[in-house]
Amino acid sequence: MKYRPLMILGSGSDVGKSIMVAGLCRIFRQEGIRVAPFKAQNMALNSFITPAGGEMGRAQVVQAQAAGLVPQVDMNPVLLKPSSEVGSQVIVQGRVYGNFSARDYYRLKPRLVKKVMESYRRLAQAYDLIVLEGAGSAVELNLKKNDLVNFNMAKKAGAAVLLVADIDRGGVFAATIGAFHLLTPSERRMLRGFIINKFRGDAALFEEGVAIIERRTKRPVLGVVPYAGDLVLPEEDSVALSRKRSAGAWEEDGGLKIGVVRLPHISNYTDFDPLEQESGVSLRYMDHRDELSGLDLLILPGTKNTISDLLYLKESGLFRRIQAYARGGGRVVGICGGYQILGQEVRDPLGVEGDPRAEAGLQLLPVATTMAGAKTTTQVQARAPAPRDCGVLSAYEIHMGVTETQGEGQPAFEIVSRNGQPLKVADGWVSPDRRVWGTYLHGLFDNDRFRRVFLQELRRTRPGMDTTAPATSTYEKYENFQEAQLDRLADLLRRHLDMAQINAMIQT
Repeated sequence: MKYRPLMILGSGSDVGKSIMVAGLCRIFRQEGIRVAPFKAQNMALNSFITPAGGEMGRAQVVQAQAAGLVPQVDMNPVLLKPSSEVGSQVIVQGRVYGNFSARDYYRLKPRLVKKVMESYRRLAQAYDLIVLEGAGSAVELNLKKNDLVNFNMAKKAGAAVLLVADIDRGGVFAATIGAFHLLTPSERRMLRGFIINKFRGDAALFEEGVAIIERRTKRPVLGVVPYAGDLVLPEEDSVALSRKRSAGAWEEDGGLKIGVVRLPHISNYTDFDPLEQESGVSLRYMDHRDELSGLDLLILPGTKNTISDLLYLKESGLFRRIQAYARGGGRVVGICGGYQILGQEVRDPLGVEGDPRAEAGLQLLPVATTMAGAKTTTQVQARAPAPRDCGVLSAYEIHMGVTETQGEGQPAFEIVSRNGQPLKVADGWVSPDRRVWGTYLHGLFDNDRFRRVFLQELRRTRPGMDTTAPATSTYEKYENFQEAQLDRLADLLRRHLDMAQINAMIQT
């Protein structure tokens, strides 16, 4: 049975659109509907590589998981990865299309409509229901002309539209009633109701607010969803990362302290979500204002502009402080761009990240990186060398650059397959004293056995820490933990949304 598409738009960024789509996908899947998510254009700090080697936004990966599907790039045909304050790398149907300034990208948008609709139609033919997600605010008047992802997409799909507003940030009447009055007559006809998200306290106290919104817009409020601060799902934008930074605090329980450097162009920080959920681990995102002393581990994460972030480390003073921390016995791990920064030099002769240039790295690993024009996007299986016996690890690569070793040490991992094709090739590098290592592999800590062996190694380096007991975890398998979070989300939405009305909307 085919259903009318349902689209979730927002009154602004970070109001909960992605979470709503994920929760609804899980609910519809539980009801036996073949449902798939779709977001025409996504700007994200975090991305993922599909089994076919295509790159897509992480939010749509979570939504696909909620729907019980293997992620595919048609779920997010246009991905923007900001590489500067005014420009982004544009990825179309999983492949790099080019680097564009904001002005040039707006000129490009009309040419991308064909690709967006190709992807949407393939999904619509393969599944019975598509739940679409908008981007940012749905009522940005100056952006509507070339809109790929909000009401123009809803119109092309023939979708019923729900608008989500975040009451926690304040101004919910302006966000709902104001948005309604900025819509055109045709957009108002598509809008079928509102969802009020992140409500704190007794929802009965907002009953008058619901009545005001419904009276002023002649549209129902289909639910007041409570703030769920203990719900743990991957997030992908800078607002979510800032929230992690401000909320971070060391737990005074004698556990491990792990710091992640908050680089200006940080990417794929979801790599560290499994560490955040481990018992006995306190993880914080840190910048030049924070002290490095007392850390059990410092992580340099991925970045969308390695040389620019290397310059930030130097200008902020973190560069020398990281060197001093490592040379004083600290342990440092670099992932992807962070691995490149750990080396002797990063060279960009082709101007992949900006003007052609070269910049000295932290000199903590004997490797040098040259930026290459082709982007590596692969799913891999790998093994960790002795003494770690962790079995076969699943991970993925997303990087531009070739890194060569120039001194003592050993590879961090051995890749045994790429995109399903067997091979044997070294990845990353480990210093002779094993205190510093880097890798191009994302998603390592999702591997339960590797994560626990790695954390147990850290515990053994802490004087006075009890390492006689086996490593324990808050959850048996991280994948099961994620599935349980999606089920919790679905239960939350079932309790607080009028699913009868929503189900009626999608009947064709």
